Amino acid sequence: MSEVYAIRRTRLRECCNAVGSAAALVSRPANVRYLAGAAPEGAVLLLGRTEDVLVCAGPPDDRSPQSRPDESLRLHVMNGIGGDPAATAADLAVAQDADSLAVEEHHLTVTRHRRIHSVAPKLRLAGIAGAVEQLRVVKDEEEISCLRIGAEITDQALGELLESILVGRTERHLALELERRLVDHGADGPAFPTSVATGPNAGRPGHRPTDRRVEEGDFLSVCLGATYRGYRCEIGRTFVIGTAPADWQIELYDLVFSAQRAGRESLMPGAAYRDVDRAARHVLDSAGYAEALPVLTGHGVGLEIDEDPQLTPAAMGKLDACVPVTVEPGVHLPGRGGVRIDDTLVVRPEADGGPELLTITTKELLAL
Repeated sequence: MSEVYAIRRTRLRECCNAVGSAAALVSRPANVRYLAGAAPEGAVLLLGRTEDVLVCAGPPDDRSPQSRPDESLRLHVMNGIGGDPAATAADLAVAQDADSLAVEEHHLTVTRHRRIHSVAPKLRLAGIAGAVEQLRVVKDEEEISCLRIGAEITDQALGELLESILVGRTERHLALELERRLVDHGADGPAFPTSVATGPNAGRPGHRPTDRRVEEGDFLSVCLGATYRGYRCEIGRTFVIGTAPADWQIELYDLVFSAQRAGRESLMPGAAYRDVDRAARHVLDSAGYAEALPVLTGHGVGLEIDEDPQLTPAAMGKLDACVPVTVEPGVHLPGRGGVRIDDTLVVRPEADGGPELLTITTKELLAL
């Protein structure tokens, strides 16, 4: 993997050279991990003129392979307590005769900026905006493999829950059980706080589980994901509890399913982000649910659960191959509940079979 990380750093160095900077300071944890192989707490990465250095406040925890930094990097462990790795990295940049330093201005705090200026007052700071985030959009096959395994773990945890008795249990208890099952099956942990929503809460985006108990006839919507070797996936499904679904539940479910299928089928290299959103949104909008729709149809996933691209009506840009995204339309009706269907897929060209579905739990409307 050292060669992979070295290539990534070379690509970032080319971005920095384009803005006239021979050195760069990477401070956002997910970006540090992407470029260095690991991101010990508080660590920053210096792409220097003569060598690259991972600056850590303390010795990295190397109890698992995925927590060990790239061996080709020089590791600089700070002495003492209370120092700032970013300021130390700036000092090291000056020692390498750098006169400018590209920084992630969207992540660099005012306090850190002042500390850097105090140790290196002559160092000119330049911005690299979201350069690393843009490098992270297209995944290599090793990254996609991690997402695929995470999706398998997620499907397994969800499938086991569906085989258990659900009536009478609280949303909070079901969410905790799902997160335990993720870890039991090999996940690093949940990719984000697991959402379990029942009855009038079902289908609500970002719902935090409550002590409401599952009742017969409820919609039950679940959204969860596993983190595997740092990579995060997502799945969302909606079910009916105990009895055959009511007519309105079938109608709403079929509508959201059609919207989600339209979004999935539009995933192809060269498709505009906004067109993917439009494909799913149009189905729901045409049925009169414009005001009940979420702000986006999907988003990228990877080292963070919410990455670029953003599939929204105003999004600019086009999809590339090997970009993992979610497609997650839904409708929530206040006081009644709703439906959310969410998959993680990888954009693939038609010659390779089209979009690769990573989350394969059935999308049939089951009565549990």
